[in-house]
Amino acid sequence: MSVRRREFVTLVVGAVATWPLSARAQQPSVATIGVLVHAAPGWERFWQLFPQALRELGYIEGKNIQFEFRSDQGDISRLPELAAHLVRLKVKVIVPWFTPAAIAAKQATREIPIICAACGDMVGTGLVESLDRPGGNVTGNSSLNAELAAKTLDLIREMIPSAKRIAALVNASDAFSKSFLKQIQLVGEATGTVIDPIMIHGAEELDAAFPIMEGRRTDAIIVQPSLPTKRAADLALRYRIPAVCAWRQFPRDGGLAAYFGAEDEMYQRAAVFVDKILKGSKPAELPVEQPTKFELVVNMKTAKALGIAVSQEILVRTDQLIE
Repeated sequence: MSVRRREFVTLVVGAVATWPLSARAQQPSVATIGVLVHAAPGWERFWQLFPQALRELGYIEGKNIQFEFRSDQGDISRLPELAAHLVRLKVKVIVPWFTPAAIAAKQATREIPIICAACGDMVGTGLVESLDRPGGNVTGNSSLNAELAAKTLDLIREMIPSAKRIAALVNASDAFSKSFLKQIQLVGEATGTVIDPIMIHGAEELDAAFPIMEGRRTDAIIVQPSLPTKRAADLALRYRIPAVCAWRQFPRDGGLAAYFGAEDEMYQRAAVFVDKILKGSKPAELPVEQPTKFELVVNMKTAKALGIAVSQEILVRTDQLIE
């Protein structure tokens, strides 16, 4: 083999040997997204729609993104350690679903960006300094649940004009509970409605609350969404007390009605926030978003069982009737 030919072969072999390295260098890095959920009813819909929204933005799991998913399995006390574990994994972003998960995430890190999905009263719970200027490592979607809880009181008064004593089932372990209860009490004072706060610390207390409400001749119940709402709906029907909630899943589980911010939009927007963070935006510079669309769902089967005649005015406003 001539010198020139040997030089040519050496050049080609050397180039081929470097191709895999070059190809690897051009591959996009894989961003790890930590997902932390409080396993209240409805988290499955979030976990279905959020990754789907990221796919629509061009993120493919295993190629340029991967997930570390953690659930408290319904036990809020587990959230701090789960959040700390995500921090130890050095994820790029943490996406908490519901306020308790967001509080745990913020307590675990001041550096990793946190994008809230459907968190209530983000200012009142201390997650952000203000909606326009979050000011730290947290931003995302505020579900407006405190204000919506007040709207559910209006809904009760419209559906059951005779209702004068309303119980508020409050999740004592959820930092959002103060804002939730405050909004209901403000509307109660303005309308002359008696509000009975019932603080729930565990599942056994939820069951025990219903005989108490029955004894107090409670006319209706407002349920905080981070409680076991399916159990609350079952008990409300058993004790024949109308119950409403600011959460989509509640009437599907047998509750009377729900008025809530459109979840699908919030989960899609959470993905947009993550996309912006991965492209270099800072959480402190991204204003918190609030729902722009609201929905009303009424369970007509439950209304009939409770002897409630749903007015035509409510029916025409209802987005979904569950028969």
